[in-house]
Parts: sequence; structure tokens; C-alpha cells
Amino acid sequence: MLQIRSNCENCNKSLAPNSTKAMICSYECTFCADCVNEVLHNVCPNCGGGFEKRPIRPKGGIAKHPPSGKLVFNPVDMETFLPLMEKNENIPPDQR
Repeated sequence: MLQIRSNCENCNKSLAPNSTKAMICSYECTFCADCVNEVLHNVCPNCGGGFEKRPIRPKGGIAKHPPSGKLVFNPVDMETFLPLMEKNENIPPDQR
């Protein structure tokens, strides 16, 4: 079951459980759509994978399985990330 983290790991923007702006990689690294598109260029700084829209948990499911209260705030170090991004940004995620 997805953790449904409540913030962007890079900019710390709040991402409500029903946010259409939340993006996740296959490891559930969570970033806002703005950071994914404008900063990360669809390359996860943690694993090198791509991102997909995070599913929205139905309201009834939130009561039964609440979102994670864990905040992950780890702004991307662009100097370290740049080689990984340049290596992967032009390769579709399914071919990385």
C-alpha cells in the first residue's frame, strides 16, 4: 500500500492525499509536478527512475488507511544530481 507522503522532498510543498500534483517513482520518492518537470526533468535523484502521477486514495480508504505522517525533506544537491540527470533525461524511464 502506498504511503501517500504529504510533501515534496525537494521544495517541501504540501501535497494533500488528493493532490493531482504529486508524483512518485517506483520507490515512492515523492515530489511535486513542478519539481519533477522543471528541476528533475523526470529523473529521480534517488534512484534514477522516472515518475508517475501518484494515485489518489478514495476518501473512504483514507479513513481506513491514513496517509503517512512522515515528512521527507531532502532538497536535491544539483551539483551531485546533474551527472545522473544528464545521463538519463533523454532515455525513457522504461529503458533506463
